[in-house]
Amino acid sequence: MLVGAVGFVISTAAQQPAVHKQNARPESAVSTGSPVPAVVPMKSSARFGYEFTQPQFYVRHIVIEHDASGRGKITFERLNEEVPIVEDLEISAAAMGRIAPLWQALRFLDSNTNYQSERQFPHLGTMKLTMVDGERKRTAEFNWSNVAEAAELTKEYRRIADQASFVFDISVARENQPLNAPKLMESLESLLKRNGLSDPHQLAPLLKEISGDERVPLIARNHALRLLAKINK
Repeated sequence: MLVGAVGFVISTAAQQPAVHKQNARPESAVSTGSPVPAVVPMKSSARFGYEFTQPQFYVRHIVIEHDASGRGKITFERLNEEVPIVEDLEISAAAMGRIAPLWQALRFLDSNTNYQSERQFPHLGTMKLTMVDGERKRTAEFNWSNVAEAAELTKEYRRIADQASFVFDISVARENQPLNAPKLMESLESLLKRNGLSDPHQLAPLLKEISGDERVPLIARNHALRLLAKINK
């Protein structure tokens, strides 16, 4: 198992399917209309997990595990690659500020709600949400949900995964494949434009490093500076 050292954060190219347009999703999920429960503090002993599987996607398997503070690890497997990539994970306070209320609103361990919508979209991949607290554990599996909080929670984890993929890929490019850097910067800009990053401000130190890294083509260094300026606005 390959263990990286670049910390938190997966590129928009990483989630492109092997067949074009295969991962285009239908319209956003809507709320079931039921009242949102009162938010309660997250237990510090709880562990949270997200898993995505679609064997035909470029990134065919993603597993995210973290504690109530946002620290954990991310594992992803890519098409035609046998060795998983494992990275340390630190979800930012801003992202946890969005994620925690969604878990709380679901009252996940106290519920037996089926999050799967009547309509099935298996070609888009299967998602699992898991929560563990002591001896209590629950996993919910679905490929599309009309429960707004469950759907939004999976989107948050996909943003984490896409950001982590970028960090891993640009780190490899800087060390061994610098000519890949311009394309990766384009992918990052696409993610930024469509709100596809978990927390762009986490990338600011990395972008500053890239802008001064002479191993990287000048076009990618300049691109890093432009993105850094957008993030810091």
